[in-house]
Amino acid sequence: MAKPRSTREAKAPDQLTYEQAFQELQEVVQQLESGELPLEQSLALFERGQALAARCSELLEKAELRLRQLVPDEAGGFREEDLDLEES
Repeated sequence: MAKPRSTREAKAPDQLTYEQAFQELQEVVQQLESGELPLEQSLALFERGQALAARCSELLEKAELRLRQLVPDEAGGFREEDLDLEES
C-alpha cells in the first residue's frame, strides 16, 4: 500500500496535471478503502481527494472546450469547428 503523503510534500491540486491529480486521487481512494487510517488522517485524505477530484473535473472541462474537428468546406479543403459531442 502507498504511504500517505505529508502535506509538505504534496503539491497544491491546481499545480498538478490531469495525470498527476488522477494518479494521486487513485492512491487516496486506495488508502481510504483500506480502512487502516486513523479518523483525522482519513478526513485529511478525504479533503485532499475532494480537491483532486475537482482539479480533474476542471481540467476535463477545459479539454472538452478545446476539442475541435476538421470538417470539409465548400472549396474542397477543410476548416476547424467546435466538436459537437451531442451528435454522437
